[in-house]
Amino acid sequence: MTGGSLGLRTGSYGSLQLQQAQNGFPPNLQPSPLPITRKPSKLLLASREKERVLPCIWRVLGRKKVIMLLLVVLGLLVFVSNSFNVNKGMGDKHDIKITSTQNTMKGKDADRALLSPPPPPHLHTESFTVVHGKSPLLAHLCENFAFPPPPPPSGRRRSGPRPCPVCYLPVEQAIASMPTSPSESPVLHNLTYVYDENPTRIEPHGGSEFGGFPTLRERNESYDIKESMTVHCGFVKGNKPGDQSGFDVDEVDLMELETSHQIIVASAVFGNYDIIQQPTNISEFSRESVPFYMFIDEETEAYMKNSSVLGNNRKVGLWRVIVVRNIPYTDARRNGKIPKLLLHRLFPNVRYSIWIDGKLRLVVDPYQILERFLWRQNANFAISKHYRRFDVFEEAEANRAAGKYDNSSINEQVDFYIKEGLQPYSEAKLPITSDVPEGCVIIKEHIPITNLFTCNWFNEVDRFTSRDQLSFSTVRDKIMAKVDWSVNMFLDCERRNFVIQAYHRELLEQMPPPPPPRVVIHRPPALPHGITSVKTPPGKKRGRGDKKRHRKVVTVSRDNRQF
Repeated sequence: MTGGSLGLRTGSYGSLQLQQAQNGFPPNLQPSPLPITRKPSKLLLASREKERVLPCIWRVLGRKKVIMLLLVVLGLLVFVSNSFNVNKGMGDKHDIKITSTQNTMKGKDADRALLSPPPPPHLHTESFTVVHGKSPLLAHLCENFAFPPPPPPSGRRRSGPRPCPVCYLPVEQAIASMPTSPSESPVLHNLTYVYDENPTRIEPHGGSEFGGFPTLRERNESYDIKESMTVHCGFVKGNKPGDQSGFDVDEVDLMELETSHQIIVASAVFGNYDIIQQPTNISEFSRESVPFYMFIDEETEAYMKNSSVLGNNRKVGLWRVIVVRNIPYTDARRNGKIPKLLLHRLFPNVRYSIWIDGKLRLVVDPYQILERFLWRQNANFAISKHYRRFDVFEEAEANRAAGKYDNSSINEQVDFYIKEGLQPYSEAKLPITSDVPEGCVIIKEHIPITNLFTCNWFNEVDRFTSRDQLSFSTVRDKIMAKVDWSVNMFLDCERRNFVIQAYHRELLEQMPPPPPPRVVIHRPPALPHGITSVKTPPGKKRGRGDKKRHRKVVTVSRDNRQF
């Protein structure tokens, strides 16, 4: 290879010069090559730009304020981006719409509503829509709810029954979940009651005059469920329950009993046995629409008036007090079973009722309770099971040991049920999980089949002992053998979630008074070493001219004096 060819190769347009020589141009006439200026490459330009820009960037980033500002902006961008993606994904799956209130809750907001439900708005019952089965809201809020693991056992002593978490809907959604039509009563559609102005005892153990002395034949017929039935259910005398019936109330209270209500809460204190407990956490809507009735006898009324608890307005907090006169039993606990089991007789125009014993304090809104234990379960009667015992024989033995009732009467009742076929509880009764209720709370829809159940339950209490836990399973099983009906027996720890139990009055009076608060005397701080204070002599008042008496005297040695 020659130097000319090498020079041609080094030119930018060497291939063009070679082509001209081949086309016949003489070498001396060929145009001289122009001076070639090489264009810098893009990579070189980019590297030079980086060399200029990067030092400037590092100089700016070297400042602490700029770095902090960039970090804050970057954090905000990441948070907004993640929140947008999460809300978008959750919104597609968990949009919750309430037709009656036109409200929508999404994802985390709906979960947060469980912990801190918003105050209920002023809703109108006529705008509610019925919810059959599980609604999307219900499935979202409580379908995946599970109990947390139990706490580890403490080595010091056995822990007693405790409340457990319960998934309630917020009050607004619980109100919207209320069905617009009553539940269907299986087989039984028309239930009437026996009236007899002169009841006569025919059998030795036929109950009381208030109950009408039903015979064993009439008792058996009350479990032969038909479309129309007439049964004993207390109040056999008088014009109507509460009017010359042996459980009488004043005329103004009779009018109150006949008022129509969707929901009521009822309780009773007889024999001045308990202290009335005020409900808490009740929504404004429930305060306006749900009445709270408290039945008391004349003994309790006298005590409350003497202690200035009951006034002329017949109100004690949320409770509307109804005084009962001419009570039929001498046992206050048996008198308490009348409003407990026969609320449908006292309130014929009420749809739902929640009964709580007088020693209990309600701490959850009534609509939330009904939604959780009736409407969500498609049930019309709910009661909690005993926290420890589930067998009638064990319950009877516990009552005998605790002296709850006369032992011979308990034995007589259990022997009677054994002759009818009562067996100890076993797994063969599943899905029934218990034969013993904790009967201090009853949640009920007033339909014929549930009214028949509580009528027959009361007749057992009237015939035998007032310990209604002993007769519950007998009445339930006899009705379930005839029709497709059941009782929702929920956990006792769930009951303890919405009611708090207080002590009976007699126990409170026996308890020692609480110790007085400790008085802590704060002594003045000690003076530093070497400093003394001069006090004013007794009987002499301090004046403006006594300033020298109050100055501090500092003790120093002669060697340490400074002039």
